[in-house]
This record gives sequence, structure tokens and C-alpha cells, in this order.
Amino acid sequence: MTDKLRIHIKNNHASPDTFPPTIEGEEVFTITEERFQTACKRHPAVAEQVEAFIDWDLEHFAESMQTTEVLVTWDFPTEHLAEVAPNLKFIHIIGAGVEHLCPMDWVPEGVQVVNNRGVHAAKGGEFGLMAVLMLNSQIPAIVENQRRVHWESLYSSPVVGKTVVVIGVGNIGGAAGQQCARLGMEVIGISRHGKPVEGFSEVRTPKALPEVLPRADFVLMATPWTPETANLLDREMQSRIKPGAGIINVGRAGTMDYDALVDHLNSGHFSGAILDVFDPEPLPPDSILWKTPNLMVMPHISADDGNTYVEMTLDLVFQNLKRLLNGQELINVVRPELGY
Repeated sequence: MTDKLRIHIKNNHASPDTFPPTIEGEEVFTITEERFQTACKRHPAVAEQVEAFIDWDLEHFAESMQTTEVLVTWDFPTEHLAEVAPNLKFIHIIGAGVEHLCPMDWVPEGVQVVNNRGVHAAKGGEFGLMAVLMLNSQIPAIVENQRRVHWESLYSSPVVGKTVVVIGVGNIGGAAGQQCARLGMEVIGISRHGKPVEGFSEVRTPKALPEVLPRADFVLMATPWTPETANLLDREMQSRIKPGAGIINVGRAGTMDYDALVDHLNSGHFSGAILDVFDPEPLPPDSILWKTPNLMVMPHISADDGNTYVEMTLDLVFQNLKRLLNGQELINVVRPELGY
């Protein structure tokens, strides 16, 4: 034991059963010794007071956790954690979603769980805007026509004055809505709290969905998966959206009824859809989503910066290390009872 705060960093080898699911993702999300030391140079005062053990999967997990005070990871065995890690103070989850750890009844007393909220905002906001513009310009249908070697002039009008309903106005949904607002769109937000958000013309609670969905030219889902959001955009809610609307999901697959979405695309009720989240991932080759007309499958890349994800993650980790060392409240604390 040393006087330094001890950190265990658990990286995962790429596997469809965990995160990241692809070898490309492993390169993006792995916290290497080099990346950690680079972060230490950005935060020298904190770096002097900590030491890190960088591991893969569960190779040295049980042994290392006996003296670990801060765990940085995506997933880990939660059973008997108080005995496995008696000195643990906080756990940093390297993604925004924590549904894979719910229900969070395993969290030991005195241990806090924090997540990566904020890291995804810039990239996710740009992707959301891009998806709206693609749907507005009928790009899914144009790509479909290209596959069929079919020439058809599909015209569109500017997005100014059109309405996007953003369901989930956290960092990603908020950034996407603000990008759309800059182009003169009316942006209506749906959130659990219904509090005002800069750039949004209004923000309502989920109870208002039946009222606002008929106004939507585009619906952008950006919610975490929780018991409250499960199947939120179900078949009945989708039927309330005006004909010809475009649908986007960058949150979690479980928040939307994809079978209903397929039916609405096949019937022409929706003009197109862009999906970035699925269950399971990678999307199985036999999934109907691959062949649904006017639906674009994105391989869960909407909000992850491929060049600086680890850099931004470690900056968040170091911010909370500093707060812990100074006896301050941590940022991005997850509320176990809400699941985010």
C-alpha cells in the first residue's frame, strides 16, 4: 500500500458480448498506459497523488480491487463488491448509459457511480443535425433508389420553419436540438423534468407526447434506457406522428418499438429513419432492419469521437479525482433509483 490514491482501469478486449463489440472500437475506447500518462501531464497536481493499474478484462481484477479506491471501466462483476473492493470510493463508467448495470442495488454504501455525460455532446449534436438534414433531403430514399438502379428526382425544401421533437434533452439531445434551432427550426423537447433548455422553443414532460408528436416533421430519440423510457415511442405513439415524418434514434433501442417502425416505413407513414442503436449489437445479419426500405443502419457511432474519446474521458476522471482528493462533490453522479 502507498499513500497515493489507487485507480484500477479495466479495459475490455473486443467482443460481441461486451463493450466495445468491434475491434475498431477497441482501439477507440482502450485506456492505454500512453494515453493515461498523457492525461497525467494535463493534470500534474492530481497525477502526483494517484497511481493506476491498467488491466484487461478480468485478468487481475479480483487481486487488484482489494486495494483499489477508484474503478474506471465499462462493466465488471458487481456481486459482493463491498467485499471484493473494501476501499472503493467511486466507479467511473466510460459511457453515458448504465442500463447494463441496472438495477443498481449492488452499489455498496458510500460508493458513488459516475458516468461520461458531456463527452458525447459535440459529436452527438452534429450527428443529430446531419440526420435531420439527411431525412429532410430524402437521403435514405435516394440511397434505396441507387441500390435499385432507379433514377427519380426527389426534391425537398429547406428545414427552416420545420419542427423537430427531441425526446431526451440531455447532453446529446440538447446539443442536437440547439444545432437544429440555429437553422431556424422549431425545436420541442421532451424530458422527465420539462425544464427550459436554451435553443428549444418549449420543453414538456412525456405526458405531452400525444399533443406534440402530431406537430413533428422529425422525431429524434436521445434518451437512456430506464423503466420510465422503455418502449416510450411504441406503436400507438408512432401512429400519432404526422405522415411523412422522419425518425432518428441515437439513445437506446429499447426506447422505441422497432417492429412498429418497420411497419410504418413499409406503409409509407414515415418517409425515412436513421437508427444508431440496436439490441443486440452488432445488429445480426438476419435482422429485418437491414432490408427495411428507407431505413439507414448506423453502427453505433453517432456520439463517439474516434480521436479524442479516451482523452475526454480521462479529463472527466481527473476532474473527479481532484474533487475526491479535495473533499468536494463529484460530477456526473448517477442516481441509482433513476438508472442514469
